[in-house]
Amino acid sequence: MPASLRELRQRRKSVAATQKITRAMELIAASRIIKAQRAAQAGEPFITELIRAVSAVSTYSHDPHPLTEARPKVRRAAMLVITSDRGMNGAYSANAIKTAARLRERLEREGVEVVRYAVGRKGIAYMKFRNLPIRRSWEGISDAPTFDKAQEIADALIDDFLRPYEEGGVDAIYGVYTRMNSMINQEVRARRLLPMEIVEGVHEPGEGELLPLYEFEPDPETVLDTLLPMYVRSRVWFYLLQSTASQLASQQRAMKSATDNAKQLIERLTREANQARQAEITQEISEIVGGAGALADAAAQD
Repeated sequence: MPASLRELRQRRKSVAATQKITRAMELIAASRIIKAQRAAQAGEPFITELIRAVSAVSTYSHDPHPLTEARPKVRRAAMLVITSDRGMNGAYSANAIKTAARLRERLEREGVEVVRYAVGRKGIAYMKFRNLPIRRSWEGISDAPTFDKAQEIADALIDDFLRPYEEGGVDAIYGVYTRMNSMINQEVRARRLLPMEIVEGVHEPGEGELLPLYEFEPDPETVLDTLLPMYVRSRVWFYLLQSTASQLASQQRAMKSATDNAKQLIERLTREANQARQAEITQEISEIVGGAGALADAAAQD
C-alpha cells in the first residue's frame, strides 16, 4: 500500500534530523582524528629508542630477565583485546573481536588456556554475552586514553606474567589492537607482548649515523629491571593510541556513509512525496471536472 503524503513528509523530516546528527558526528571525528594520529606517531620514536636501549643493556646483562625468558611450555596465555566504548564506528570493534577469536582458537588448539583482558565496552559486552570469563576489564578510556590507564593495564599484565602458574599466572601475553595505516586503512594486529624477544644488532647504524654509547649505573641488571617494565607500559600506551586513532577514522568513514545514505533517502522520499502530491492534485481536478459535468447534465435534463 503506497504511503500517504503526510507519512512521506514525516519520514523525510525524520531522516533529515538523523542526517544532521551523522554529519555532526562526522565533523567531530574528523576534528579529533588528527590530534589522535599525531599522538600515536609521536610515541614511535620513544619506543624505537627504548628498544635500542634495552637491546644494548641486554648485551651486558649476564642473567636472563624474567620478562624476556621464554617458558619451556606455554600452558596459560593472556589476551588483551582493545575495542570501543561506543558504537557508530563501522566494523572497528567487530574486526578486533574476530581477530581475538581467531587467536583464541589457535591457542586452544595448541592446548593453551586463554585468560581474557578487555578494554572497551563493546568487547566486554561481547564476552559477557557469550559467558566468556574476563579477568580484568577497563571502560571509558577508548575515546581519550591516558598514560596512567596504560600503566595500570601494563602493570596488571606484568604482575600476572611474573606470578607462578599455580597461583593463576600466565606464560605469555598477547595484545589485539587496531593500527592506523592511513585514513582509509586500519589493520587489526595480534602481537605477543610478553615474553619480550630482544634481538641484538637489530638497529644497525645507517650511513652517517652513530649509535649512542651507554654507561650503566649501578649495573646493567638494575637498569634492565627499570627499562623492561617501562617498555611494556609504552607498548600498551602505543596500542591504546593507535586504537583510538583507528576508531575515530572508522567512525568518520561510517558517519560519512550514513550521511550520504540519508541524502539519497531524502531525495527518494522527496520524489515519492511529489508524486503523491501530484496524484492528489490530479484526483482533485478529476473530482471537480466530474462534479461540474454532473451538474451540467442535471441542468440540461431540467
